[in-house]
Amino acid sequence: MNKLQDYLNSHPLSEIHPSDIAKILKQLDDSKFADALKLVPKDLLGDVALALPDRYFDDVVENLSVDELRHAVTELESDDQADFMHELEGHDENIASEVFETLNEEDKQEIAKLHTYDEDEAGAYMQLEVFTADKNEIVHDVIKRFGELRKAKTIENIQNLFIIESDDKLRFTIGLDDLLVFDFDKTLLENIENSEDSFEPKKAEDRENIKEVVHYFEEYDLSVMPIVNKYGILLGRITSDDIYDIINEHATEQMYNLAGVDDEAEDDDEILKAGKKRASWLGINLFTAILASIIIGFFADTLQSMVALAVLMPIVASMGGNAGTQSLTVVVRQLALGDISQGDAVRIIKKEVIISLINGILFAIIMGTVAAIWFDMKMLGVVIAISMIINLLAAGFFGAGIPLFLKRMDIDPAIGSTVILTTVTDVVGFFSFLALATWILI
Repeated sequence: MNKLQDYLNSHPLSEIHPSDIAKILKQLDDSKFADALKLVPKDLLGDVALALPDRYFDDVVENLSVDELRHAVTELESDDQADFMHELEGHDENIASEVFETLNEEDKQEIAKLHTYDEDEAGAYMQLEVFTADKNEIVHDVIKRFGELRKAKTIENIQNLFIIESDDKLRFTIGLDDLLVFDFDKTLLENIENSEDSFEPKKAEDRENIKEVVHYFEEYDLSVMPIVNKYGILLGRITSDDIYDIINEHATEQMYNLAGVDDEAEDDDEILKAGKKRASWLGINLFTAILASIIIGFFADTLQSMVALAVLMPIVASMGGNAGTQSLTVVVRQLALGDISQGDAVRIIKKEVIISLINGILFAIIMGTVAAIWFDMKMLGVVIAISMIINLLAAGFFGAGIPLFLKRMDIDPAIGSTVILTTVTDVVGFFSFLALATWILI
């Protein structure tokens, strides 16, 4: 708590960043958290609450009154207001209702509007605060108005001017630095028509999938993007800081899904909830493991007649599993980044199969030689070599094919891919190795 006090005393309010406060609060134990929270400037409480991991939100709410929560919400920008109220509803709907009723009508309308969008729609992430000007407005008047709004702190973090028609349809987007080189005595439209630069806006519709908007930011290196409705009317904007958060969330979600865990459950402190989510995937994995064991059971006599097979068998399955995971991880990540188009399936599968074949031949030679020398059986080396090539080929094919198929079926490629792939590599590995051993050695 002393560290937070020292930080606040050594920085003027204008230089205090919510993330720095959140970083200090995370280092405190529960007994000191509540006291430290009282030191946080009231104007920054909302930003600090959102900067903290989700599990801290309940602690923040429990230590604030309804009036303090109301003040925290009013100091946030519209998109953060909607996020804060959504989190508050998850904590306690009654408290959220009380806070909502204390807000002014404008804030209520903006929050309600943003809550009409699904979480995968661009509109759910936009800020409604935008700096606009009519195309026929004089540049000098625009700059003067911007200065007044900025001085009154009505608008913040503004990088662009959105130029609209009289019916609020978006026409152009101009960076504030470009605005400064315009002729101040002419209209915006006159300046644009006399300019060699293009001010056509890169924009997205409010109902568009947020993943597509993320791709726009990456492709065009944007810092802000206007959001319009299907009629072209300007509704708001999405800024790069929101995009960074979305990218981090999607990356975390993918990592968790590949491991068979639920990202929302893992962010929660409820052990039973997280355990239940994990158990569901472990149950599926148990079923697939039993399936692989059944395959082994078909060759029980072969295993009993040659102990060496039981020693070497896990190597084939393990190599196939690791090779498949490599292909799977690469394809899932490329799909998430939008680097794979609809017509790329054959190219991707071909690439992964060729890589797997090359590695399969390399390690087949190595392991075949090791097995032949280890057990003094040349044909055993041949068996494990052929089996390894077969399994690595299957690993490359299914490692690339499974996520591509799931994507084609409009299912998140990260969900369930690992479990399916493990089943395939285990079954193919065990079957090919034991069947070849039965045919060649027994």
